[in-house]
Amino acid sequence: MVNRLMFKKILVANRGEIALRIMRSAREMGISTLAVFSEADRKMPFVQFADEGFCIGAGESSQSYLSGDRIIRAALDLKADAIHPGYGFLSEDAAFASQVAGAGLVFIGPSAPSIAMMGNKLAARKAARELGVPLVPGTGSALRSLKEARETMDRIGLPVLIKAAAGGGGKGIRIVSSAADLEDQLRLAVSEAKNAFGDDAVYLEKYIHSPRHIEIQILGDQHGHLVHLFERECSIQRRHQKLIEESPSCNLTAESRQKMGKCATDIARASGYYGAGTIEFLVDDELRYYFLEMNTRLQVEHPVTELVTGLDLVKEQIRIAAGEKLSVIQDDIHLHGHAIELRICAEDPTRNFLPQTGKLEIYRRPHGPGIRVDDGYDQGLEIPIHYDSLLSKLIAWGRNREEAIERMVRAIDEYEISGIPTTLGFGKWAMRQTAFAGGHYDTRFIEKYYLPEALASPDPLTEKIAALLGVKIREEENKGYFREPVNADLHSKWKNRRQKR
Repeated sequence: MVNRLMFKKILVANRGEIALRIMRSAREMGISTLAVFSEADRKMPFVQFADEGFCIGAGESSQSYLSGDRIIRAALDLKADAIHPGYGFLSEDAAFASQVAGAGLVFIGPSAPSIAMMGNKLAARKAARELGVPLVPGTGSALRSLKEARETMDRIGLPVLIKAAAGGGGKGIRIVSSAADLEDQLRLAVSEAKNAFGDDAVYLEKYIHSPRHIEIQILGDQHGHLVHLFERECSIQRRHQKLIEESPSCNLTAESRQKMGKCATDIARASGYYGAGTIEFLVDDELRYYFLEMNTRLQVEHPVTELVTGLDLVKEQIRIAAGEKLSVIQDDIHLHGHAIELRICAEDPTRNFLPQTGKLEIYRRPHGPGIRVDDGYDQGLEIPIHYDSLLSKLIAWGRNREEAIERMVRAIDEYEISGIPTTLGFGKWAMRQTAFAGGHYDTRFIEKYYLPEALASPDPLTEKIAALLGVKIREEENKGYFREPVNADLHSKWKNRRQKR
């Protein structure tokens, strides 16, 4: 066990909004922070906010944020006590967690064996199967040949998913709808998995056509205590990556919520898990749920859980890593209101959400009741090509779902970003859709309802002309040129004019 008093300094092995978010909680706890950054991120807000900074390499992730040896060396040289990996990069790398511990540092996350077991989707499926948790039909181990893939496909039926056993973020996933496509898609999935995670193991499972994607947030300490913090609805996605998340789900019943929460803590307990983690499920129209995978880290969408439970998940992570007991028990945790998160990404929703680079010419955040912005950029900064397209997370809280939606729309209207296209417009469009407002949506929401033309707008010159014309008309109206006489009778007026002639 580690005594929290030894945490004088934490190295944050990440960048952007999540690095800044971790540093803020650490500062509130009286812990100083060390930022490691790439050459491309030298001017980023998280570097300016940290108590110390150290450049660890070039812009490419492989030369900086994925360089575990350099990160550990920086932590030792600059006298950090612990390393927080955030999400992405090295956050689910069991070898890195083991290296950190071997260097006498504390890894703020689960143990290396837990990451190895639950961070690998096949190992997690095995653990869930042994606990009797429902699983999507598929292989129980990594595919060893095309022949095995064909046999599994024939057994469970088309369509199927080929999925990377390691990693996440929608990478290494391929949908196969035709038997003729299996060989090519298998080869592509293996290649993508190898490039993204350094592990080419893939497996195959049944593709459930229109499920809801619901995940349960869990926390566990090193004393064997585990709690769940209810669910997040994450069904609005593109390229298997989430865009809008909310808590609680407007479709789960109290009974299904309780059952899924128990399954989540049972799975975590089976791996001796401690720290923050998320158990992901697919849920059908009958509220039948199937274990999907576990994410052994903090999630991008954790703020919605914080807003409806009142807990700071980063502070809980730090306390757990320091050997403290959880600050709450299950009976202490209640849902308060409703929260929705929109990921603001540097992507063009009119071009299939194509990632963009460029300069933030204007960047002004929204404010007001119930609004939270977790971001990592400032006006004038460049969006580099090397990293994920996420700029910020806009989160709205309300006493109920309707208020949360209205606050989100208001905040989107106030959020000013120019210089690059973003997902802001898509977010407002989604909030106003009947399917979203009624909670009747699934993972095919974009496929079913979204057309790029919905966000089409006139070119800047046309907009300027329209605006000037509007001002001119208003001026003329104020002068009275377009006013009708009160109680005017046009027919009698014409008649009177003819009579005067």
